[in-house]
Amino acid sequence: MSTFDVSPPSTSDAEPLRLAAPPISPDVALEARAARGFWIALGGYLALRLAAMILAPFTDSTEARYAEIARKMVETGNWLTPQFDYGVPFWGKPPLHTWLSALGMEAMGVHEFAARLPILLVSLGVLALVHGWTRRIAGPNRALLAVTMLSGMGLFFGAAGFVMTDMPMVLGLMLAMVGFWNATRLDAPNPALWGLAVFVGLALGVMSKGPVALALCFLALAPWLTLTRNWGLARHLPWGAGLALFALLTLPWHLAAEAATPGFLRYFLWGEHVLRFALPGWTGDLYGTAHDQPKGVIWLFWLLTLLPWTLLLPFAARRALRDRRGWSPAQRDWLLYLLCWTAAPLVMFTMAGNILPAYALPSLPAAAILMAALLPERPSPAWRRGFAALTSLGLAAYAALTLLIWLAPTQIGLKSQKALVEAAQAELGEVPIHVLGRRSFSAEFYSRGHAPTVAPEDLPALRRLPEPVALSLPARRSQDPDLQGFRHVGRFGRSDLFISEPERIAE
Repeated sequence: MSTFDVSPPSTSDAEPLRLAAPPISPDVALEARAARGFWIALGGYLALRLAAMILAPFTDSTEARYAEIARKMVETGNWLTPQFDYGVPFWGKPPLHTWLSALGMEAMGVHEFAARLPILLVSLGVLALVHGWTRRIAGPNRALLAVTMLSGMGLFFGAAGFVMTDMPMVLGLMLAMVGFWNATRLDAPNPALWGLAVFVGLALGVMSKGPVALALCFLALAPWLTLTRNWGLARHLPWGAGLALFALLTLPWHLAAEAATPGFLRYFLWGEHVLRFALPGWTGDLYGTAHDQPKGVIWLFWLLTLLPWTLLLPFAARRALRDRRGWSPAQRDWLLYLLCWTAAPLVMFTMAGNILPAYALPSLPAAAILMAALLPERPSPAWRRGFAALTSLGLAAYAALTLLIWLAPTQIGLKSQKALVEAAQAELGEVPIHVLGRRSFSAEFYSRGHAPTVAPEDLPALRRLPEPVALSLPARRSQDPDLQGFRHVGRFGRSDLFISEPERIAE
């Protein structure tokens, strides 16, 4: 028998039974003073994230790459096909995240905050769904604790204002999972609209990262429906209208993209969604280097991304094992739902070698709600002190990191070319920044696309140009003998700036 001991519902062939409505889980007792403290902590997380969005430059390669793709979309006016380089389509991901950042820059200008703000708004949407759903099921205090934990998790805090694909997909998965639960409740408000929200959420996920969003939702729901023997609940979804809405939101762009750049669908569907995960070190990646990780490392990534709340896991698990027999059937259903949702991304990527820590992000909202749901109804002083300490630890860590990025970017070796580009433009004006070695997307963004990559054999030709040129190269190559005729300006993070001296060479 399952640990959750879920009894089969009695259903008829004509009409599957909707599950019992909330309240499902008793709320946690929380003094008004403590609740105010957690609301203040949430404000602190938001303030620190806004500060980091303003103060931190784009760093290579992930955020700078996606920001530069969005900047090119604004510059060229091509809103159909994201461009990896001018005239080179980016087939790696659908364009929803690119559209969001491009809209921000279209409205507010080309700078970091404008590109990051739409992603922050998406993350606030995730937090709003977490709070509203948890409040209805388990009460306002557990909802407050859930969003406090989620906001303070290292990966969520970083991704909340980071230009990349993952947060829009998390919002889509969140909407689909909350929508399914609400659409199958006895007295949920507007169950028909929540049923449609499932398909809207899946469309958002697909337009953010592709079919992986469908797989994640299936891997979360299928085990729960099987263990609870509730497959009949799926009949409550508006499949006809929902699938039509899903197709309307996803098919037009995919077909238009294939027509504009033939070959897109084959690379995207087969390469990015099969070979990328099946072959460690996959060599077919058109836009970077595949990541060869040990199988199962996603679980370690997950533990790290939960920090500092990873420290709460053993206590929450111990309480679950101790108190599980006292749960009501409805409470068991809900906790199992959260557990399946939490595990889905981890199970999916367990056998994949080509992964990144960000792949654990879709698990975090459910993990935060699950940990909040397992807190004691009347926390002991030790529980309260521990929770407050972990909240304070997160705030202190993010404040220190923001200050380091602001006050000592060079000392911490920030992988960004912003300061270098600004120094070159201060000396030479709006000139190209020639990048020796690997392509720098941050140099491209801050030079507005004028950062060509050059090889060592190109240096003699650059020296012979009649006007001074700017050259960026990795700090480890600053003593290269081929740099004769270039003046060293300074070190900026991990790169050095050199400027050619045509007059001195002529002498």
